[in-house]
Amino acid sequence: MLLARTRLLVATLWAGSIWTVGYLAAPTLFATLSDRVLAGNIAANLFAHQAWLSIACALVMLALLWVGRGSETGGIFAGSAANSAARTRRVLLVIVAIMLACTLIMHFGLQPMMASLRAAAGPGGVMEEAAHNEFGILHGISSSVYLVQSLLAVWLVLKQ
Repeated sequence: MLLARTRLLVATLWAGSIWTVGYLAAPTLFATLSDRVLAGNIAANLFAHQAWLSIACALVMLALLWVGRGSETGGIFAGSAANSAARTRRVLLVIVAIMLACTLIMHFGLQPMMASLRAAAGPGGVMEEAAHNEFGILHGISSSVYLVQSLLAVWLVLKQ
């Protein structure tokens, strides 16, 4: 029981951080600040912190699922309940693994490429440079991966 509640707490923290940064904080920065370069830099910093929180939550979730694997075998009378628990655990493992992969792709793959384009563009930002199209493509891919991760977060919380 404590294990399940701890998993729910970690899943909720993880999902909430994804939703807060991606769909509340970052859009608010761009809507509030007149300097889009500054808003982009702050948003990139928020996403970097959120990525590390995601990695930590994924590792904790994987550890909790590993520790909880013994509860699937409830003796000879457990039958379908044990099978159901094993199936749920496998689904949770897949969700966590895909969400972690999304984080790793964005944080170690896409974000560094976007940061190098921002650095090369200088004070005017990427919207004024020739890198505008490339940055837009990378941003679109990153946003799509983030959306997938956000939807998986819904499933992760509901599956607890």
